[in-house]
Amino acid sequence: MKKVLFICTQNACRSQMAEAIVGQALEGLVQTFSAGTEPARIHPLAIKVLEEDGIDISRAKSKHIDEFKGQAFDLVITLCGGAAESCPFWPGQGKRIHVGFDDPAKVEGNDDERLGAFRMVRDDIKKRLVPVVRQELGL
Repeated sequence: MKKVLFICTQNACRSQMAEAIVGQALEGLVQTFSAGTEPARIHPLAIKVLEEDGIDISRAKSKHIDEFKGQAFDLVITLCGGAAESCPFWPGQGKRIHVGFDDPAKVEGNDDERLGAFRMVRDDIKKRLVPVVRQELGL
């Protein structure tokens, strides 16, 4: 089974959503993990929008990339919006690529606008990231 690591700075939104969505979409083909350089509490709106799709990450924990030191991954994907340089470097085995997503936690506005931003990133992860993982791993 192929191993995929998603990295974002806080491991609170995008990487958590990517780990869960790709893990569900490619169940039995890949093992997914996520981590960050500055782990923070998982954003409640990330939990909420995944619940809308029947995915429960309410017990997930943000993890520091150091927890995965020395482990080999087939694919490491950085997700921080903007330049790939804003995300941490992952030394080691496996292919490293960048697939950027804007940070929904930075969206300001009312509750509906903020929730909409999280839904947009969730849907974009499903639409763009699952096919990229399939392609990169030859699945």
